Amino acid sequence: MLGKTANGLFWMSRYLERAENTARLIETGQRIALTRLGDDAREWASILQTAGSYPAFMASHDTLSKETAINWMLRDRDNSASIRSAIDAARQNARLVRTAITGEVWEAINATYMTANEIFARKVSERDLPGVLQRIRQGTALVRGMILGTMMRNEIYDFLRIGTFLERADYTARIVDVKYYVLLPSISAVGSTLDNVHWESILRAVSARGGFRMQYGAGGGPGEIVDFLVLDRRMPRSLAFCVGKIEDNLRYLDSDARTPSRRMVSALKAQYFSHDVAGIFDYGLHEFIQDLLDGLGGLAAQIERDFRFYE
Repeated sequence: MLGKTANGLFWMSRYLERAENTARLIETGQRIALTRLGDDAREWASILQTAGSYPAFMASHDTLSKETAINWMLRDRDNSASIRSAIDAARQNARLVRTAITGEVWEAINATYMTANEIFARKVSERDLPGVLQRIRQGTALVRGMILGTMMRNEIYDFLRIGTFLERADYTARIVDVKYYVLLPSISAVGSTLDNVHWESILRAVSARGGFRMQYGAGGGPGEIVDFLVLDRRMPRSLAFCVGKIEDNLRYLDSDARTPSRRMVSALKAQYFSHDVAGIFDYGLHEFIQDLLDGLGGLAAQIERDFRFYE
């Protein structure tokens, strides 16, 4: 396979996952903001920090408010990580690899793109926001379903899945880190009812609330939630699950365990997922997440080099 084709598949799936995850992050921001009295700007600054787009936002805006933050994350073309920009980029990459994907996948991406253009043609009101976020999530889920249901299990599929799980791992790490940014100004809230509400919002943001309740019932606190989202290999959005799938698909692509990207993903598993949740809290949840995000970024760059994406 040409490196440019692998690159297009990898980034098509990353951008689709990014669009869905940004929708989830906005929903999380709304839920958390509803539990706090006071300045909306501080809450949404936390969400922008988590998304990694706070500096870019402040460079293009004089003030920060809930409305401007949501518009920036939803539909602002100046924001390369907005939902609108991500869906545009996913479709552009899909066009570049049109002959490598099935007609059903292309039609699903095109439908999602047209839906996004329709709903983002004008500013989204707060009343309409839940419905808009749901439509975006349904569109990206449709594409994912078509990939799973119609694509051959070959190297094309492997690059699609690697892109998906890299982006998903990045998002799960960032959404767990929301707790650091939101509670940092009021650390006394840790362990309170407010703290529990925030953790509930985190579970909802990664569609993990049902699975968590099946595992822990009505009990389970922050330690169990972090264990579930970071270390549980059965939870399809946990960090351990995502990194494990990246390792599997890299192995399918290249049986040589000495390939730099394969050695790197094995090192990530050994370093971050070979201990229990108590070790994470001893290390520092925020520090753990930031170090892992750096590792995932390095892995993505190494995959691009190993498979010659730009040749």
